[in-house]
Amino acid sequence: MREPPKVKICGITRLEDAELSVELGAWALGMIFFPDSPRRCSPAEAERIAAALRRKVELCGVFVNAPLEQVVARSEALELSLLQFSGDEGPAFCAEAARRTGARVIKAAQVSLAGDVRDLERFHVDFHLLDARAKEPGRQGLRGGTGETFDWTLVSARRSKVPLILSGGLNAESVGAALELTHPYAVDTASGTEAAPGRKDPRRLREFFAAVARSAEPAEPASATEPEPEPPPAPEPSSASESPSASELPAEPEPAPQSASEPPPAVVGGPA
Repeated sequence: MREPPKVKICGITRLEDAELSVELGAWALGMIFFPDSPRRCSPAEAERIAAALRRKVELCGVFVNAPLEQVVARSEALELSLLQFSGDEGPAFCAEAARRTGARVIKAAQVSLAGDVRDLERFHVDFHLLDARAKEPGRQGLRGGTGETFDWTLVSARRSKVPLILSGGLNAESVGAALELTHPYAVDTASGTEAAPGRKDPRRLREFFAAVARSAEPAEPASATEPEPEPPPAPEPSSASESPSASELPAEPEPAPQSASEPPPAVVGGPA
């Protein structure tokens, strides 16, 4: 059985959701520090989450075009181990953030064309994250958490060896098919495990982790209860085999031995 991908739970805003995610096996928790996001995590709650879980899980701060000094200050205050940049940050910005914080860097890109996938190759960071570009009116300014997927076959355009994190509308129903096509290092879910923006649904969280685990299981063999195929009919005997063999015929009785006291039989028609 192959190893299932790691799971990053993003859009965490409450300690109880963070704790359940870790209990279920999360590799990383994403806390969004983009002011315009409906899943923005407050500084106070981020501190509670970091204090409780920093030694149990990767803590990821998600930023969108934030000033470098703000990124560094937030990373140091929370002891973040991952920084995710989901805006227009360039390769030099990502490299400097990594140098100044010591955190590993995820560069995220919204995907609608193969060129969007290839453009990430200029970012020599620790992870690449592919997300969906929102198509619905009113959502096009969102950076993640749109609930929309992208064409997963576009991942085949990727030539980079940087580990891939797959995102974009993933939930318990869709993640299995996505994994069959893309085989990423990790999967990322936000809206697909929510009851409302920023509030996780425990049932949907559990179902998502179960679906990811199933993706690593081998295909089940045919059920033992299925009827076995009937054997082919025995060939009919040939005409030669229909006649009994010599060994099967009853033996003819041998003539009884002649007694010495009995006269020899008379000869009929002999000479006078």
